[in-house]
Amino acid sequence: MNPHGVFALVARVSAHRRWIAVASAAIAMFVTGAVLAQRRLFDEVRFEPRVTKVAYDGRFTFARLRYTPRPDGYYYYGLPAWAHGYLSMKGGARAEVSLMRILNEISYLNPHIDDTAVVALNDPELAKYPVSYMAEAGWWTLTDAEAAAFRAYLQKGGFVIFDDFREPPVGGGGWANFEANMRRVLPEGRFMDLDPSSPIFHSFFEINTFDLIPQSYDEGRPVIRGLFENNDPTKRLMAIANFNTDVSDFWEYAVTGFKPIEESNEAYKLGVNYIMYGMTH
Repeated sequence: MNPHGVFALVARVSAHRRWIAVASAAIAMFVTGAVLAQRRLFDEVRFEPRVTKVAYDGRFTFARLRYTPRPDGYYYYGLPAWAHGYLSMKGGARAEVSLMRILNEISYLNPHIDDTAVVALNDPELAKYPVSYMAEAGWWTLTDAEAAAFRAYLQKGGFVIFDDFREPPVGGGGWANFEANMRRVLPEGRFMDLDPSSPIFHSFFEINTFDLIPQSYDEGRPVIRGLFENNDPTKRLMAIANFNTDVSDFWEYAVTGFKPIEESNEAYKLGVNYIMYGMTH
């Protein structure tokens, strides 16, 4: 090859490398832009799931609490934080429907299975549901009217299960936000760490260790806390909080094969015990 041919080859190679560099940079910019656009889309797109009223007939109905999330509480497919698990975005069943099917098979409670309720904290209808459930309480915001109505519900005998929340940044305001809201609901109330000796863990199934509680994606160990009437552990448990864990995730995906059967079974045991405790206390 003559020198001019070598120089021409080098020039072509250099040009090709420059083209690759420019193309790579363009692709990187495109991908980065797409990711940012997707993030903006999830931040901006918000929708409220369609909720249908359930005709009350005295049978047990799973009641999910509806609240207004913080502005950043629509991070998962645009869903409000309260609806996580109410609509399954990955092919599972609604979390509460799966739990009700299990409860129907192993008890005489005879719950509604496919018909579940979504109730606002200040809806007078909430008094018809002795057990209620709230997801993602780290994103929960509360009005004075809601705080007063929720206080009346708990003091009259209502029992609430808080699940699927954790510390920031994924958990919104985390425990601090949740605790601040609950102090507005029950100013004198204080949550206490529970251990397996608490009656709620023996209301149906015998749960003698927390080591069996499965973790879906949270790091570390789950923390289970309770709020008792008059802060007295010998009295009625008014609320239980599954913190740094997502027990209902296993209800939601148990039938898909996405979660191991053994782990789902442990999560169902917790859910069944919680409901049985709430119905008998």
